[in-house]
Amino acid sequence: MSTDTPSHATDGEPMTEEVLQARLEELEDKVAALETETGDDQQKMTIIATQGSFDMAYPPLILASTAAAFGWDVVVFHTFWGLDILHEEKSSNLQLSAVGNPNMPMPNALAALPGMDRMATWMMEKKIDENGTATIEELIDLSIDQGVELQACQMTIELMGYDEDDFYDGVTTGVGAATALQHMAESDVQLLV
Repeated sequence: MSTDTPSHATDGEPMTEEVLQARLEELEDKVAALETETGDDQQKMTIIATQGSFDMAYPPLILASTAAAFGWDVVVFHTFWGLDILHEEKSSNLQLSAVGNPNMPMPNALAALPGMDRMATWMMEKKIDENGTATIEELIDLSIDQGVELQACQMTIELMGYDEDDFYDGVTTGVGAATALQHMAESDVQLLV
């Protein structure tokens, strides 16, 4: 717009370069204020992973990576047996327990026989492979790539005698319960798995 051509603002004041500059600054301030307001609206999720069996490794990782894909701020705090999910060596040997699982297609008496947990795990691994479902390691990598903070409980690391180098790259080690509680307090969704 040329400053030679008089244009009028809605209040009847001529649209000068100074008026335009003032209006532009006012609009920029409003946009900045809106961006600040909406910046605090990012949804947060905290998942506490306490179980380290093969079948219980999937729910926190699937939920976390999905929420992160939607732009959520996600933390998964792994404690006690859930810590084995993040342990490189142990996560490759997680087992599916056949005993006491009401959805297993075998009675508990048969499920309690030696080797049945390994067989149930093998059957599930085969089904996962045939279906093209991501492995636990792939879900860990995906979660980290999408910005999920996978935390390893410091107290449990010490209790189990693990070394911080035993965990996948990208895992945040040495996290205390107070830190997990703080994120939970700020979260829209809190889950215990």
